[in-house]
Amino acid sequence: MNRYDHYGSDRPWHSRKRVWAGVAAAIAVIIVIVVPVGVTVHNNNRYPDYKKLTYSLADTYAGDNIFDNFNYFTGYDPAHGLVHYVPQEMAQQLNLTYASSSSAILRVDTSVGPGSNPNASTGRFSVRVESKKQYNKGLFIFDVKHTPFGCGTWPALWLTDPNPAIWPANGEIDIMEATNQAVTGNTVTLHTDGGCNMSVKRKMTGKAGQKDCHNTTNSNTGCPVAADVAATYGQAYNNAGGGIVAVEWRDEGIRTWQFARGQVPADITAGTGNPDPSSWGTALADFPDTKCNIGSHFKNQTLIVNIDLCGDLVNAVYKKSGCPGTCTDFVANNPSAFIDAFWEFGSFKIYTAT
Repeated sequence: MNRYDHYGSDRPWHSRKRVWAGVAAAIAVIIVIVVPVGVTVHNNNRYPDYKKLTYSLADTYAGDNIFDNFNYFTGYDPAHGLVHYVPQEMAQQLNLTYASSSSAILRVDTSVGPGSNPNASTGRFSVRVESKKQYNKGLFIFDVKHTPFGCGTWPALWLTDPNPAIWPANGEIDIMEATNQAVTGNTVTLHTDGGCNMSVKRKMTGKAGQKDCHNTTNSNTGCPVAADVAATYGQAYNNAGGGIVAVEWRDEGIRTWQFARGQVPADITAGTGNPDPSSWGTALADFPDTKCNIGSHFKNQTLIVNIDLCGDLVNAVYKKSGCPGTCTDFVANNPSAFIDAFWEFGSFKIYTAT
């Protein structure tokens, strides 16, 4: 064997050992990186099984005595609005809440102007009602005939724990919410404490905004979903006769649908039947449990309807809304501007899974 043959058979062997050691190390690094990434991608693409549940009617809010099912919130507005939320007796005296066999109305006062004594410089009379009963999951169906709108308004139909000291530990579900002229339609939003994120696979027609639902993120923006059409709130919605808003809240997730008056599924119009969300098609908003434990983040929810004026959300967007002057001046001095600032409901129906 010559020297060439010796080195040809020996040195490459050591070289190959070093190469394979390097390859093994590289593979280990790749595994360390790829496996967690693959797990994360898999988890983000996981989607809950919204299998069909059987729902039975549990509660109906409707008729002349609908407001007997609610407490009237009074006192300081937690959202810093320019309102005086009045008690039931005063609301009835001012005609701010009233009902018939077919409709319930909640409105903002339009009688107090700049020449009144007292005037509305410290707040305009309005209402906020909270259901006496609390809920933990269910299917909520709202017949909404008219939504409040107009410069300075911040109305909402929502669910949250009635104890403000607990918020947001038990979550908040904003079902219908808009500000000022509400020209862009409805926004559905969740607000929670930490550990609820929507940067996951979702099936919905609405447009997702911020994905982190934590109330401390970006000044309590929550995780909103904006409707894909303007006629889901405000004047366009009202002109079309309103419609039906449905919320399914279950361990797998929270979903909402909106149906125009002539497009309501038959299992809803049946009234006392067994509505089946699995047959309704793609939801407007979808908040799956993939990165949010729905059962722990949402509980003991009260149904709330209110009409706030100015307040945190309106104050943040008023200057670019096209509305005149400042929000406080407008609200205090223009009572006739709030003629359209009223809710009208046909009924609320709550179903539970059996």
